[in-house]
Amino acid sequence: MSVVGSRFLPSVASMSLILNCLQQKILHDHKNEVWFVQFSNSGKYLASSSSDCTAIIWMVKEDDTLLLKHCISGHGKPVSFVAWSPDDTMLLTCGNKEVLKLWDVDTGICKLTFGSPADCVISSCAWFPDSKKIVCGSSEPHNRIWTCDFEGNELEVWEGERIPKVSDLAVTPEGNHLIICSSREIWVRDFPRGKEWVISEEHSITSLSVSSDGQFLIVNLNSQEIHLWSILGNCKVADRFTGHKQGKYVIRSCFGGSNSLFIASGSEDSQVYIWHRHQGKPIQVLSGHSMTVNSVSWNPTKPHMLASASDDRTVRIWVGSRNPCQSPFP
Repeated sequence: MSVVGSRFLPSVASMSLILNCLQQKILHDHKNEVWFVQFSNSGKYLASSSSDCTAIIWMVKEDDTLLLKHCISGHGKPVSFVAWSPDDTMLLTCGNKEVLKLWDVDTGICKLTFGSPADCVISSCAWFPDSKKIVCGSSEPHNRIWTCDFEGNELEVWEGERIPKVSDLAVTPEGNHLIICSSREIWVRDFPRGKEWVISEEHSITSLSVSSDGQFLIVNLNSQEIHLWSILGNCKVADRFTGHKQGKYVIRSCFGGSNSLFIASGSEDSQVYIWHRHQGKPIQVLSGHSMTVNSVSWNPTKPHMLASASDDRTVRIWVGSRNPCQSPFP
């Protein structure tokens, strides 16, 4: 393991002190590439999904150790992503070009397998803040966005030529905005006012993440940049973050740290990159994985804890400094 590039440490002595607090915990329970990882909203759980067709729910203990709670099996194809309900009682898992399943977090039992309306292949989904309905997006065989309840009943449907091809989507924490990524566009819908606007990019968008306050979003581009935009559409130029490697695969990033002051991302060079939100170059590079890092997630209630998922079949838990004035991974 090596950690390089910090700009926050005033001396070698202080660097040594902080580095002694940095730990890696390696979870080996998946049998194939790990594609996605996400902490729950309370920070008490972590979920990971893999091309081994399973998802795993972990309990995060007070001493920062993790304990396997459930290994979820039931998909016939790789599990491409997961999504926690806002109240953390349920977990959605999506098979790659397969079905969407709803799981009870406490028991690990599948509560519902969602049917695919009009033979649509679900590419992404997200929860509304009341934990009572979800929104799904599809681009195969045609572009379609719909909301549904937990009996699988469709509530609202948007389809037709004007609907974008969905590669990723999100609902802001307060439920006021639906954000959809499509090729080179970010489509934002304001639910209360029914207003829509589009943010254009010059390169293909592979993934989306929303800040905890619902004010900002970041997108990973295959041009090896991450762009930060205001969700309200009041900025014309994105903040840009560079240094990681991305050209062929879906790489995911996230906000995190104390007051969401930092951004983390996976990378095709097997490392995890961390930026301060106001600096375009990495302030840390975390090494340890041996293959592409596909996804990262910052614990929302333990800002010193970051998880990463890799093609090397592992999930790594990075536990760093608890000092709120600096990056937790110096």
